[in-house]
Order: sequence, then C-alpha cells, then structure tokens
Amino acid sequence: MNFIVGKKLNMTSHFVESGEVIPVTMVKVPVMTVTQIKTKDGKDKYDAVQVGVSTSVGGSKRVNKAKKGHSKDLGNFGLFAEFRVDDASAFTVGQKIDAGIFEIGEMVDCVGIMKGRGFAGAMKRHGFHGFPASHGHDHPRSVGSIGQRFPQHVRKGMRMSGHMGTQAVTVKNLQVVDVDAANGLIAIKGAVPGTRNGVVRITSTGKVKPLVKVITEKEDKKKK
Repeated sequence: MNFIVGKKLNMTSHFVESGEVIPVTMVKVPVMTVTQIKTKDGKDKYDAVQVGVSTSVGGSKRVNKAKKGHSKDLGNFGLFAEFRVDDASAFTVGQKIDAGIFEIGEMVDCVGIMKGRGFAGAMKRHGFHGFPASHGHDHPRSVGSIGQRFPQHVRKGMRMSGHMGTQAVTVKNLQVVDVDAANGLIAIKGAVPGTRNGVVRITSTGKVKPLVKVITEKEDKKKK
C-alpha cells in the first residue's frame, strides 16, 4: 500500500494528450523518512509504519527534544504520521518515501482538516430548516425542544449549537493525474479536503484507472 503526507497548494487545470482538461489539486510532497515500525508480534500488537514529515509541510519549525530523541540520527521532523499496513516487514527504519511511489491513474483516498467555522448555530451546523418566520415566532433560527420530563437531562448526541469545523474529512476514490517526483509534486483530480497549506494524508486504494473515459461505438450510437 502506497502512502504519503503532503501540503495542499492550489487548484489548477491539467491538459492530457487527447486535449481534455482535468481540474486538479496540487499537493507538495517532500521526501518522508520511516522512523518506526510496529508489528503484531511486538508490544504494539498491530502492523503500522510511522514516518517523519518535513517541517515545510506542517508542525513547528523548532523541533523539541522529545521529537529529536525519537528520530535520533534520522533528522529533524515537523510532525510524525502513522499508516496501518498489511505487512510492516516490507519497510525498514531510515527508508525514504517520495512521490515516485504513485503512478498516473492510481486511485487514492485523501484526508484533510476542514476549515474552522467557530461557534455556529443549529441551522448552519446541522442544516435545520428553522421555524416559520410568522405566527409569533421570535427566534425562527433556534434549536427548539432539547428534552422532556424523562430522563430529566439532555441526551448525549443531541444536535445543538456549538463549535463547527476543524474536523478530519476523508474524500475517497480521487485519481492521481500527474506525478513530479523530482520537484515533489502530485496532481490529484478534483478537490482535496482541507485548507490551503494544510496537511493532507494520501493513501492508495490499490486500483489504477485510465484518466479519460474511453467512449465505445455503442455509446456513440446511443447519442445519435
């Protein structure tokens, strides 16, 4: 399974050889270093690979002693990311991972942190329709009833006003359109979750599909 951590840059257009235009999101992916390997036979009881990510992607540029001690002689990293794998024995501590592990047409899942909206009401946060604006309603955007006589308290999970945003969002089955391993750039079809300059985790699904849908003769006849 291929994986990498990058920084979301901006959206642009990518032109394929057939002349079609594909909207893409550019992600900066500097080289990562494997800092720790976890196995089922060890104390962690599961297979995973921990990687150190450059300070240019995220985290503090001033690395503290705890992070320095963890990475030891491997270098200074802004943050650490962990990925579950089926076989951790295929990786070694100190191994370098770059954008070259992905191929054009590969399907990936992207995880990013959405923008923070601060304190939001129930209509914006949960999509409530609200009360009628007439017939004596002084607060048409209010939540309404949040409980009753039993059980004499507000139930857990009740949808109410509160902090909105800054949550991890996953968009599945996006496609790698272009890979520039020399400059550490990956172009992904569509919109990648997260804010600009935010950290994005990219994981391969193991599937590869053509960039442009091939139109068959049958589909041409149906259009006619």
